[in-house]
Parts: sequence; structure tokens; C-alpha cells
Amino acid sequence: MTTRNQSPGPEGEPVSVFTGIHALDLGFMGTDGVIAAYLLAGDDELALIETGPSSTRSALEAGIGALGYRLRDLSRIIVTHIHFDHAGAAGSILRDCPDARLSVHPVGLPHLVDPTRLVASATRIYGDRMDELWGSIIPVPDDRVDVLKDGETVRAGGRHLRVLFTPGHAAHHAALFDESSGTLFSGDVGGVRIQGTGFVSPPTPPPEFDRDAWRSSVRVMRDVRPARLALSHFGVFPDVDAHFDRLERALDDVTRIARETLTAESDTTLLTERLLAYAGKSDGRMSNDATMRRLELANPAFMGALGLHRYLRKRGELG
Repeated sequence: MTTRNQSPGPEGEPVSVFTGIHALDLGFMGTDGVIAAYLLAGDDELALIETGPSSTRSALEAGIGALGYRLRDLSRIIVTHIHFDHAGAAGSILRDCPDARLSVHPVGLPHLVDPTRLVASATRIYGDRMDELWGSIIPVPDDRVDVLKDGETVRAGGRHLRVLFTPGHAAHHAALFDESSGTLFSGDVGGVRIQGTGFVSPPTPPPEFDRDAWRSSVRVMRDVRPARLALSHFGVFPDVDAHFDRLERALDDVTRIARETLTAESDTTLLTERLLAYAGKSDGRMSNDATMRRLELANPAFMGALGLHRYLRKRGELG
């Protein structure tokens, strides 16, 4: 099976990644190529990797319907981590899918069952844009959640997915490897890459970005020798080694830029500008306005700057 069709097609049409694995474009903020979810279908099972936010639920349902399935037929949902662009719709989907169970990292579970602190933290950053960006955040019933374990194999959609705990972007992050197809669902720890470009951008939001942990996670992902990466932002890429090389280089670059820019007294305004400039110069194709809009929706530079500032401050590098 090839990966020639690497992303959902025109108007969000689902695309087959491999037999029984489909990429769905969630059309975040009315823009294609920003957030993907993956539907796994096989052995009379239907599973979803990533829910996206509630604001994109109609696009998710449309994508599932275009493949001849119904949302309520889901039996398993797995989220790589609990950030709203990956798991924000989990509660509302479980409410309407009586037979589905959710799998999540144990550190993330309490914040899905009671998202109060998560919502409060995000509201401090996004303010009155919360509903526009993420939609409603509904608690997940604790009796319908299964805790992921590092190294275990989880059955989903007729497949057996190996769980890889992969901190760096977030302490509660897990990647999922389908050995039978060679597909690695890498969440955010696989980086952000816009279709048609080679630049791999590491999302470094607060509060848990850790460059050294992330580099260790890249080694974990390399070691399973995937044939393709299925990124949440965005789509499928077969140039695995080159992709990871670029990701590691970018991790070092953004950390260096932060060290050169930030001081104990500075805010993150200048760093945000320099991160945007770095992305724009990294690949000639990134200068396209539509491409940069997709990157900013998937990985906002201001959020990356906040995370880098917190990381250096925790390390005592800002005085």
C-alpha cells in the first residue's frame, strides 16, 4: 500500500492511508490541512484516533459518513494527549456513542473527567475566543475511560496498536504504532508539517515543553522503524528519517533562538516575531500566505514563545 495520497482530498474528502485506515480533515477554523483525525475500520470495529475540538465535530461526522459509517458506531476512541485540538470533543462524542470507550494517558485522564482547570488555563490565554476555537468542553464519564500503559498493545478498529509514551510536547503524550501497516500516529510529538512543505515545526506550548525529553521521544519513535508518519497536524508522510532529522534540528533551533532573545525582563513579543521569521525562512514554500496561515492555526508562534519562555525560566536560564 502506498502513501501517494497523503492528505484528505478536496473539500475534506477522506483519504485512505492504508487498508482500513482513513485520514479525515476536520476543517479547523474553516481551513483545510490543519487538524486531522484518523478512522480505523476492521473486524466489525470502528475506532478513532484524535477527536479534534468540538468546534469541528460536524466535519468529523461528515468525514465518517462519507466512508459509509456513523459516529455512533465507534467502539474505541484514543487521544494522543488532552489538548483541545486533539481531545476537546471527547466528552460530547462519548455522550452520543453509547458503545464507545476512550483510551488516554493516565496523567491526562483526570483533566478529561474534570476539565475545570484545563478550561480555566486555556481561557487565560484565549479569552473570549474559547468557544470559537474549541466549542463546548464536556466532562468524560470516568467509568468509560481506559488508561494507556507504555509498551502495551491496544486493540482498535481491527488493529493492534503499540502504545509509546512520548513526553516532550506534553508529559501526558502517547504515540501509537500499528506494526501491521507501519503507520505511526505521532500526535504532536511528531511535529507539525504542512502538506507540500518540508519544514517540521515543533509545537512548544506551556507548561510542559521539554526539549531533552522530546529528543528522547524521537529516539523511541525512530526505534520502531515506521514506514509512514500520520501527523495530527497534518496528514501522512513517508520520508520518516528526513522528517525526524528536521524535527530535531528545529527543536535545537527554536531553543537557541529563545536563548538569544529572552532575558529575565523581556516578554515574548520579540521571540514570537523571530519564531515566525524562522518558519518563513526555513523552506521557500513556507512564504505562501495560505501555508503560513495553516501553520499558525496548527502551531501558533505566540504559544510556542510562551512555552519556550517557561522552559528556560524553569531551567534557571533567565535569571
